[in-house]
Amino acid sequence: MSAAVAPLGSACENNAGADHAGVFPHAGFVFMNPWPIAVPAVAAAAAGVAAWGAMAPGAQLFGPTVRRTGRGNTLALTFDDGPNPAITPRLLDLLEQHHARATFFLIGRFVRACPELVREITARSHLVGNHTDTHPNLIWLSSARIAEELERCGESIAEATGRVAQWMRPPYGFRGPHLQPVVRGQGYRGVVMWSVIAYDWKPQPSARLIARLRRVRGGDIVVLHDGDHRALGGARQHTVGALEFWLPRWRDAGLEFVTIDGVAGEVSASAPATRQGGKN
Repeated sequence: MSAAVAPLGSACENNAGADHAGVFPHAGFVFMNPWPIAVPAVAAAAAGVAAWGAMAPGAQLFGPTVRRTGRGNTLALTFDDGPNPAITPRLLDLLEQHHARATFFLIGRFVRACPELVREITARSHLVGNHTDTHPNLIWLSSARIAEELERCGESIAEATGRVAQWMRPPYGFRGPHLQPVVRGQGYRGVVMWSVIAYDWKPQPSARLIARLRRVRGGDIVVLHDGDHRALGGARQHTVGALEFWLPRWRDAGLEFVTIDGVAGEVSASAPATRQGGKN
């Protein structure tokens, strides 16, 4: 059995000259204050959890998201950062050729630049969603700024199409604690993430993207890009090339192409241009 430890008060009195580490010579050990170590460790862990919740596609820390179709015989293709006059028309033709419907998450400033193209997207029975007005990182924005981004994009979509976007996707997939209350407050049905990301936002050989999309399975929501958030006319030919390869193969595998409306509810198209409880 180890030597008895002197009462704390006695040790403090007998070692009045000792430093604040609290040395106990009679006990044979040194007592160290754990707080200088524990507090930073806890803070680091909390920061790690918050970062995961903000950036991981499957995280639900800051509210529920949609990231799978829920049915193994379906596939939801989604396209971000359009409309893009250099690519979106080709993509629409390709999707029509293979009887595939998709969801396009649009940037508001590009909607205002290309309203006819947005109308063409909806005329071909595709769904449009809100990808904010200027594509900022929403983690760093206040609730008021997030609301402004969603409102301006939503208004632009409604003006172009006569319909209101029911879903939104945060730029970069980043979301913080302010996002979900704004989304619900403006009447959106929810936040859409993904289960497969193609990493196609940089120009690359189509063969590389084809290989990356081999992991797509039934039930996935796939995020691709028909535009570049920095400017209109972004080079996305590699995305079209990869889909030329995969669309007939996915169809032959028995997969049904669905929009996010088809994944998450009974609404089959964007709703008419009225939204209860939110400006649009």
